[in-house]
Amino acid sequence: MKKRLNMLIRLILWTAVLLALVFGMPRLITILASSGKIHTVAEAPDGYRAAIVFGAGLQKDGTPSPVLKDRVSTAVMLYETGKVEKILMSGDNRFIDYNEPQAMKDYAISLGVEEEAIVLDYAGRRTYDTCYRARAIFGLQKALLVTQKYHLPRAIFSCNGLGMEARGVVADVREYSNHSLRYWKLRELPATLVAVWQVWISKPLPVLGEPEFIFSSNLDES
Repeated sequence: MKKRLNMLIRLILWTAVLLALVFGMPRLITILASSGKIHTVAEAPDGYRAAIVFGAGLQKDGTPSPVLKDRVSTAVMLYETGKVEKILMSGDNRFIDYNEPQAMKDYAISLGVEEEAIVLDYAGRRTYDTCYRARAIFGLQKALLVTQKYHLPRAIFSCNGLGMEARGVVADVREYSNHSLRYWKLRELPATLVAVWQVWISKPLPVLGEPEFIFSSNLDES
């Protein structure tokens, strides 16, 4: 009985070590890759003409979730302070009654942004897709990524890995509940594992289409 118990304990320990490596290592990779590249709005570097806002869900009435509102309002601050000229709103629009980019645009306009400064990406279904399409469809070589701090390492890693020079701007505008923060951080572990796999190994093609360059020429925002 004692021998079986020791074997069970060893199995549990080795399983824990394996899980820590499988899920913890990718997270560590993205944290290291984003080191020194995460800023507040005030600290955001110059020379980045576009900001990318990642989708984060809608409420039942079709308006942005509180988390998404924080991302949009942070991008608006970058625009108002002259850090960026254009805002790329990227989100999910697979269903007729679910349109993240349009909801993001409407909210930004309500905050005073001119419609001409907003570009919509209707196929930003995941972080990888948003980064891929930002370069391949919208012609961006560099951009400021706007999202919450927990998400920025994965976003920066993905965009950098897909050939874009990217830095992050923290969109933690309000105090989030401890429950939400724990959930988001836990969810980042499998999401980051998938991101590393996609960027380095599988390299899947997202939904593509005709180029819609944000600035005057292909891959030109310098």
